[in-house]
Amino acid sequence: MTKPTLKKQSKSFGGWTQYYEHASSACNVNMAFSVFVPPQASERKVPVVYWLSGLTCTEDNFMAKAGAQRWAAEKGLLLVAPDTSPRGEEVKDDEAYDLGKGAGFYLNATEPGWSKHYRMEEYVTEELPELVKANFPVTSGPAGVMGHSMGGHGALVLSLRYPELYRSVSAFSPICHPTEVPWGKKAFKAYLGEDTERWKAYDACELIQSKGCKFSLLVDQGTDDQFLDEQLGTETLAHVCEEAGVALSLRMQEGYDHSYFFIASFIKDHIEHHARVLNQ
Repeated sequence: MTKPTLKKQSKSFGGWTQYYEHASSACNVNMAFSVFVPPQASERKVPVVYWLSGLTCTEDNFMAKAGAQRWAAEKGLLLVAPDTSPRGEEVKDDEAYDLGKGAGFYLNATEPGWSKHYRMEEYVTEELPELVKANFPVTSGPAGVMGHSMGGHGALVLSLRYPELYRSVSAFSPICHPTEVPWGKKAFKAYLGEDTERWKAYDACELIQSKGCKFSLLVDQGTDDQFLDEQLGTETLAHVCEEAGVALSLRMQEGYDHSYFFIASFIKDHIEHHARVLNQ
């Protein structure tokens, strides 16, 4: 395993916000991620929570805009935010913002042209956690995972596909039912091919219906989100959770949109949600 290279860091709330790069065997290209190391990590190992960002984002958006460091420092959580896709001249791309670079959808692509580098599922669930455990003072048990939009989809789906890896899950305005919305249909067709049955393995609603869910889910959704009606499938998530007896706290936040202003307004609640579980 290649040791990550520290690119820059800034002290914040007694801890450190740091940016790293490393050679990824999963994605066959250099990958970037950011971390917030809380002050408690200088004395003991601390739990880790992974943040998965949405379309067009990098490893920087969450750390720069969400204001999570203050609350992670208070609760003693180490935060990790990977980039949303592989990058570089050799990596296949698309001219649209919702496919290719910045739009990895946290799956392992199987289609020609995409499959060499777009292996974000393997990267997030295998390679990155191994790298984090080898290089940062984190506890050895299951982690927390949270995300926004495409990253909310990632947090829900990966926790359902790999329940042994996580103990706490939350999401902001997630793409809940990607097999039935334009963003998901476009990405899944490109990355996974024409067989729509294969798409269901990366759809939170389909997974909950077929497998159930052992987690208590926290989901915040803005009522003025410009993507709510067409792209997210929030009502379907509420329905399947009710039918399956899944503990879902779906908070419809009046007047909020899809932006990081929304995330920053409620990130404290999500940090506390993860801390309650991981600090037990």
